[in-house]
Amino acid sequence: MPSYAGTTREAGPVTTATQMFLGLTMLAAIGDWVAAHGEHKMLEYVCKPAVMVFLLGVTLSIEPAQASRWLFVGAVLFSLAGDVFLMLPDRKRWFIFGLASFLLGHLCYIPGLWTRGVTLAPFAVGLLIVVVGAAVVGRTVLAAVQRERPKLLVPVVVYMGVLGLMAASAIGTALPIVVLGGLLFFASDSTLAWNEFVKPFPFARVAIHVTYHLGQIGLVLALL
Repeated sequence: MPSYAGTTREAGPVTTATQMFLGLTMLAAIGDWVAAHGEHKMLEYVCKPAVMVFLLGVTLSIEPAQASRWLFVGAVLFSLAGDVFLMLPDRKRWFIFGLASFLLGHLCYIPGLWTRGVTLAPFAVGLLIVVVGAAVVGRTVLAAVQRERPKLLVPVVVYMGVLGLMAASAIGTALPIVVLGGLLFFASDSTLAWNEFVKPFPFARVAIHVTYHLGQIGLVLALL
């Protein structure tokens, strides 16, 4: 099956700097998960943005350097902005800014993933998974948004479409760590949407943060 818009996939050596930044990313992520579980806001204010700062270090340290690196850098930076907006006080006020930041992040990830090589058959499977997810979760979420916060309906619809395309593109690479990353990011945002608009449930914040961080790591490792 042909690969589209792909570059060479030969992996370069994993540098010491990459290993260091990846370790720091995981340590900061674990700190944030602990903060999310215990509602430790000050710890979250430190650890949550630190995860993406260290992940940016991972992105910049992977060798050999590739032109597509800058798309992933953009995705990480926009995600960092989204994280900051969503952890600010008065969450409802800043939610649309967080949504827009993550939207821009996905718009960087999508062409970045395609430069790594997307194959038609797994991409089609990814689209099917996205459609099923939209049918199972998306309809309920959109109904709740229209009922409770109608001004957000169009932005949420657009975001869901772009998120789905990102996840399908990740699956389309057929690279296991990237496929897992795309699916985890999709699951994280689906859980966040359900918890935000439909009905909060126990341990939702921990589940959202764990799947989100592991998803981001998996996507960035597409550069390997």
